[in-house]
Amino acid sequence: MEKNIIVEIKNIGMIYHTLNGEIKALENIDFKVFEGEILGIVGPSGCGKSTLLSIIAGLITPTTGKVLVNEKRVTKPSEDIGYMFQKDHLFEWRTILQNVLLGLEVRGKIDEDSYKEAEKLLNSYGLGEFKDMYPRQLSGGMRQRAALIRTLMLKPNLLLLDEPFSALDYQTRLAIADEIGIILKEEKKTALLVTHDIAEAISLSDRILILTNRPATIKDIIKIDLTCPQGIRTPLKSREAPEFRHYFNKIWKELDVHV
Repeated sequence: MEKNIIVEIKNIGMIYHTLNGEIKALENIDFKVFEGEILGIVGPSGCGKSTLLSIIAGLITPTTGKVLVNEKRVTKPSEDIGYMFQKDHLFEWRTILQNVLLGLEVRGKIDEDSYKEAEKLLNSYGLGEFKDMYPRQLSGGMRQRAALIRTLMLKPNLLLLDEPFSALDYQTRLAIADEIGIILKEEKKTALLVTHDIAEAISLSDRILILTNRPATIKDIIKIDLTCPQGIRTPLKSREAPEFRHYFNKIWKELDVHV
């Protein structure tokens, strides 16, 4: 039984107009994202990965084509879409609990249940005892976890993750990517993950979309099927799968990393 389609990208093209003329960023981008799926997006540096996410988020209007989320055309930022950036954007003068509730506060939707839900998520994902602390008192990984919980509190149908772990050191990056990957699956979230890290994309994604150099077109979409210990797939266990190296080498070659 095929899952519901959450996102449809139809013939997206993007041209920037500069003093030196037109720059084609994206061309003929077509793909779908299914319910509960994590779709990784990789491509050469500067090819337009973040531009594509901004178009899906409704922050930029494409030159051609359209984006549908839950069969509704995206023309502006929507409550259905949550965006998680490279930086956590936590406010230093607010406690972790206050930061997690910020989105609901801005929308005027805070009530007693909101506090209960926030505390439940903080407890579930290891931040309960830090709820009254301030961001500067937390590690980078904990801050990023708090940023994800803040996004989850808004109950978006779609999460857009723009290199959310790139500001972390390598060891923390591995640990927090594993934690957030597990959270996304437990919460049954549909997500698009932009990353320049091939191993990260393989370990977190159900499928990986490979973009070409600018103007970016879709070079390939690869389904990731890994054999994990005890049949339980987590990002860290994914790296131990026998198929992992095969996918890494395939994507490495398709990206033309030596060019």
